[in-house]
Amino acid sequence: MAQVRKLAQLRREAAGCRRCPLWKRGTQTVFGQGDPTAAIMLVGEQPGDAEDLAGEPFVGPAGGILARALEAAGLSAVPRYVTNAVKHFKWEPRGKRRIHKKPRVSEVAACHYWLEEEIAAIQPKVLVAMGATAARALLGPGISVVKARGQWLASSSGSAVMVTVHPASILRAPDAEARRAGMAAFVADLKRAAKRVRTGG
Repeated sequence: MAQVRKLAQLRREAAGCRRCPLWKRGTQTVFGQGDPTAAIMLVGEQPGDAEDLAGEPFVGPAGGILARALEAAGLSAVPRYVTNAVKHFKWEPRGKRRIHKKPRVSEVAACHYWLEEEIAAIQPKVLVAMGATAARALLGPGISVVKARGQWLASSSGSAVMVTVHPASILRAPDAEARRAGMAAFVADLKRAAKRVRTGG
């Protein structure tokens, strides 16, 4: 299958990526994973500590939130592909912990080649941009998550893009009620994406 071969080639090439300095501190490149024929691609910001160590996207706490939300939205059995706008973990030390640090615009731009190539190889019907970094990587610097959330927007690839929050934002909510509300809104967004995948509307 052409998509499988293309993605395997891209993954090998990305493993040696030196397009920005983030490779110097990251354990490894964390490339996207999933079904190469997926109709839906979910894009986050960058790998976290757990993802950096495992070499797989969304295997940490935010990945747990995403998995629960996908199941609640009826997407758990739908072929999908999950990736990040930036493929290396950007972090700063805090004691013995490695704390996530937001990637610079230049770092997102340097990594954009890999995201474009993933989209071109898979040609998903729907792209879900999770968080501001992903939204701006897919739609340009003027995009606001608050203003664009839940809308269907056109991308240069031809895929329809929906903007939503990053699942990590639900983990950062101040209390249990805020987390429940955040999760419900996130699931509602994913249900709209599921409908678009199934019906095109």
